Amino acid sequence: MEIVEETLDMSEESLHITVDAENLSEATKIGSVKSMEVRGNIKSHHQPSTPSAVVGNIEGNASYLLSQSKYAADVLQKARITDTRVADTPLELNVRYSPSDGTPLDDPTLYRTIVGSLVYLTITRPDIAYAVHIVSQFVSSPTTLHWAAVIRILRYLRGTLFQSLLLPSTSTLELRAFSDASWASDPFDRKSTTGYCIFLGDSLISWKSKKQSVVSRSSAEAEYRAMASTAAEIVWLRWLLQDMGVSLSMPTLMYCDNKSAIQIAHNSVFHERTKHIELDCHFVRHHFQQGTISLPFVSSTMQLADFFTKSHTLARFRFLLSKLSMLNTVTS
Repeated sequence: MEIVEETLDMSEESLHITVDAENLSEATKIGSVKSMEVRGNIKSHHQPSTPSAVVGNIEGNASYLLSQSKYAADVLQKARITDTRVADTPLELNVRYSPSDGTPLDDPTLYRTIVGSLVYLTITRPDIAYAVHIVSQFVSSPTTLHWAAVIRILRYLRGTLFQSLLLPSTSTLELRAFSDASWASDPFDRKSTTGYCIFLGDSLISWKSKKQSVVSRSSAEAEYRAMASTAAEIVWLRWLLQDMGVSLSMPTLMYCDNKSAIQIAHNSVFHERTKHIELDCHFVRHHFQQGTISLPFVSSTMQLADFFTKSHTLARFRFLLSKLSMLNTVTS
């Protein structure tokens, strides 16, 4: 199998890589990437000065690998971690952080720099999206415990330095989405977390991990707010595809694992319990009735967006990661 080297221009820099195709036989196909959105109280504190992303073309497989391994290595070096330990997951299971945890750092500059770099790294690393979403909430006043969480992310990166997105050029042009929410997951303000991922055929093109802006009074309400965010992204992607000459005649499947939230979208009558989310109800229901989206139920076990709303056991983490078809490559 021949490997063709290509370049990708990101941040006004020329990017270059050669990738090893030997590991492709075990991978599940996945396609072209749009972007990553990690929503936290942060703006990037880092302006990349080195090549930050690479694209390798795998001739014969009609596939691409999108990676930021060189940039990830630079982040590790910048963090000045002296040991060589690695972590199996980017976040400890069932961990909860609040602004008052730990002792405030004497100088938060390094914390802010590394977290800003990690936000940039999530462009090609959905596997760290949720963890980065967590640590980015504490950049204004980080503590020792928050820094320990960042160190764990970095140790996970060390063990998965060549993790890449596998992008076949043969995916179908049909959108499907997974929408989920973790109700009242923040122990400090009890706000919920929205997570979604959207595929074009087998290709992951958009994903998000974001704390919701208001407190939800039920799990159905939290799920419905997540559905509204996912629906907005679907509408935008359909418009984008239409501008590119791709017309989608069928509704986009938006999988949800909360039957109450699905029922709200089907019900044309607003009840007392839904008045406070009326705008979201109108938005989702409008696009449901217009045929822009459909709302099939998916079991929690197969809810891929769950990956972006909470930490997981190692087995569950690897299962969900395999559905996103990330591939651990080796540079030559």
